[in-house]
Amino acid sequence: MIWAVVVLSGLVALVGCLLEVGPEWACSAGAVVVATAYSWALAVRTGGRPIVAGGLALALGLTAVISDDDALRTGAAVLTCVVAAVFAVMATVPAVRFAAAVREVVVAVVLAGVGSLAVVGFEPVVQVVRFEYATLGLSLLGVFAIVYRLGAGLHGLGRRGVVIVLIGTGVLALTLAYAELLRRYGTPGLVTNLLDVVRWSRDNLGAFPRPLETVLGIPALAWGVHMRARRRQGWWVCAFGVAATAPVANALVNPAVTLTESVLSVTYGAVVGLVIGFVVIRLDLAFTGPRGRRGRRAEEAGALRPEPRRTRALL
Repeated sequence: MIWAVVVLSGLVALVGCLLEVGPEWACSAGAVVVATAYSWALAVRTGGRPIVAGGLALALGLTAVISDDDALRTGAAVLTCVVAAVFAVMATVPAVRFAAAVREVVVAVVLAGVGSLAVVGFEPVVQVVRFEYATLGLSLLGVFAIVYRLGAGLHGLGRRGVVIVLIGTGVLALTLAYAELLRRYGTPGLVTNLLDVVRWSRDNLGAFPRPLETVLGIPALAWGVHMRARRRQGWWVCAFGVAATAPVANALVNPAVTLTESVLSVTYGAVVGLVIGFVVIRLDLAFTGPRGRRGRRAEEAGALRPEPRRTRALL
């Protein structure tokens, strides 16, 4: 597949730059290639105009690189991060069983991880917290705009979907608000205790999982692809998966965190998040699905809601 070859070539250039092997322009070239390929693929997946999207991404990327302007490079990095985060969610397919849901989570995390290399390939000049908030917010707006069409609008939610969206929004708001309040106004004792846990994890495990990815993003993605095999509302759950893919896509912009720690942090968050997702899926099936092993097998056999293949347009 030509697209895969293009992405692989960009990835090779980015990895070579990361390892300080190859020419100096490899970082910029790899970033432009990956950003263009991801924009093209996202347009294809969402029924847009890939030539327009890919051409625009290529033009913006080349302009940022050739001009070597910090503002343009940072803007290109933001757009690349958002496209990578949204595309990683859109590239998933329905999962009848939990094992398939794990596969889809891995696919999304890997795609977002490649995007993170492209983000730093543009060499943005950022304030880390602002960059993380901006990319997360734009990713949420982008994915919900797409899911609004895929989920047949708000009237396609149903009572169950409304409850899910409200819960997801509440968890997102509480997690972000708690982190911000703790950072700004937390009592010294509470902050010290929490930081002790983080330090212990970093000293003994090499990293600490990112809370938003672990608590919301990965569980939502796993549950969402599982639900999509059964109900259209599953797309609304998947939308909260950008709470995982956006942090993964911007994971490398913090210069205080090493590449190894970033990889371990994402991995730990994915593992713990999948455990949470498994529990949520089992609870969902316990309340809505048939009882017993035979009942579960019959339910899985009937979970055949069709969707286009991963490389085809959803709309």
